Amino acid sequence: MQRLKLLQGNEACVQGAIYAGMRFFAGYPITPSTEIAEISSLMLPKIRGKFIQMEDEIASMSAVVGASLTGIKAMTATSGPGFSLKQECIGYATLVEAPCVIVNVQRSGPSTGLPTSPSQGDLMQARWGTHGDHPMIVLSPSTVEETFTLTVKAFNFAEKYRTPVILLLDEVVAHLREKIRIPKVGELEVINRKTPKCEKNKYKAYEYTDDFIPPMASVGEGYKYHITGLMHDETGFPTNSTSQSGKLLDRIFKKIETNLEDILIYDSYEIEDAEILLISFGSISRSCKEAIDCLKRENIKVGLFSIKTVWPFPDEVLKKVSSNIQKIFVVEMNRGQMINEVKRVLGIGKYIRGINKFNGDVITPNEIINAVKEDY
Repeated sequence: MQRLKLLQGNEACVQGAIYAGMRFFAGYPITPSTEIAEISSLMLPKIRGKFIQMEDEIASMSAVVGASLTGIKAMTATSGPGFSLKQECIGYATLVEAPCVIVNVQRSGPSTGLPTSPSQGDLMQARWGTHGDHPMIVLSPSTVEETFTLTVKAFNFAEKYRTPVILLLDEVVAHLREKIRIPKVGELEVINRKTPKCEKNKYKAYEYTDDFIPPMASVGEGYKYHITGLMHDETGFPTNSTSQSGKLLDRIFKKIETNLEDILIYDSYEIEDAEILLISFGSISRSCKEAIDCLKRENIKVGLFSIKTVWPFPDEVLKKVSSNIQKIFVVEMNRGQMINEVKRVLGIGKYIRGINKFNGDVITPNEIINAVKEDY
C-alpha cells in the first residue's frame, strides 16, 4: 500500500532527512524553521538518534560538523539571522570537507525583518555567505514532495562529495501542506560516504585522488589525521605552502565542477513551443505555472525553467533551454539576485526582465500575467 501523508514542508524535510539516514540534529529555534527542530526532537530518539538544542546558531553548526566527523549523518535548520551566524562554521565545514546539511527557511529581511513572511533574499548568501573561494551545492524545492526528495538528495550529495549542502526553502513551502507519498525503504537511493581501505598508518584524509574525493575515516576508528581550518596538506596538518594550498582548493572545486551532470537538478514546463520563458525557483515556480496556464488560454506561448539546484548555477543548460526564446522574465521574491546570473550566462543578446517582490508578499500569478502582457 502506498504511504500517503498530508505533510507540511518542514515535516517533509525531517521525514526526508531520516529516510536519508540523519541520526543527529543540532539547532536553535527560529521562525519559520522551528518545526524542523521540533519534529526532529520527537522522531530522532525513536530511532536511536540524537537531538540537541544548542545555545545559539554558531554552536549548533559546530555541533553538526563535530557529529559528521564521527561518521554520523547530521543536519541543522535555521532562518535568515541564524543563517548569517552559521556562515563562519559553514566555511570551516567546506575546508575540512565535513558532510552535513544546512536547511535555511528564508524569511523577509535583512536583520530580523518580517519573521513570518516569505522571501528569496538569501540566494546569493547561500553561495557567497562564507568568506574565501569555495564551491557550494544549494538545492531549492518548490513543493512539499520535492522538499522530501531534495532533502534526500542533499544528504546524498553531502556524503558523496564530502561537502556541506544547503537546502534553501522559503516560508511558503515550509508551511504549505500537501499530500505526498513516502517512498518505501530502498526506493530512493541513499548514499553513504566513501571510507578508507588502506592501512591505518598510511591514511591521508585529504589525499588528491583521481575523483578528487578522498575517503573519509571517522574520528575514533584509529585513523590518525589532523583537522584544521587552516590550509593543510594531505594529512591535514597546517601548511604555509602556496603550492599545497592551491592544490587543496583546486581539488575541492574540481570534486563539484567535474560532477555537474549528477548535481544539477531542474525542471521545465510547457517549454517546447515557448516564445517567452519564465525562470524561477522555490515556491514562486508554482505561481509561474498557474500564470502560464492562463496565458496559454490567450495563445501566449510561455514556458517555465524551474531551477532546483540553484548553485552551482546551470549555465550550459540555461543556454540550451533559452536558445530559441525571444523574451525572458526572471521571477523571484527579492530585488533581483538570480537575474544577474541569467544575464551573466546569456549576455547582452537577450531581452531579460525581472518580476520582483520583496515586501513579504508572494508574487501572484496575476502579477506575472500582467508583467508578461505589458511586453507582449
